[in-house]
Amino acid sequence: MGKTNKKKLLVVDAEPAVRTLVRKMLSKDYTVLEAQDGEEAVNMSRSQKPDIILMDIMMPKMDGLTACYTIKTNQTTKEIRVVMLTSIGSDLNKKLSEDVWGADGYITKPFTHEALLEKIRRL
Repeated sequence: MGKTNKKKLLVVDAEPAVRTLVRKMLSKDYTVLEAQDGEEAVNMSRSQKPDIILMDIMMPKMDGLTACYTIKTNQTTKEIRVVMLTSIGSDLNKKLSEDVWGADGYITKPFTHEALLEKIRRL
């Protein structure tokens, strides 16, 4: 019964390989859920109530920044920690993600297992 107290983590990326990589890195410590676009992430944030969301910016249907803002401005999901996990490494994007769109963190791809775990643990 000890497995049920794992925190839930939602990884959102259009690339199945990235979702698989993150799941393999983190499934020992977290229950890992997956979504392939921002729209699915918003829906899953409401239905599954993950503790943390790792989300790419560039995705179909709804981009990650819009999804992050939607999650952070919704009364039932605003407390969920959202970390942008993206290949876009500019300081401006990082600042906008956190200051305007409401993200709690920003990690640039490629990333290491240690960097990912450290960022999540700090949240």
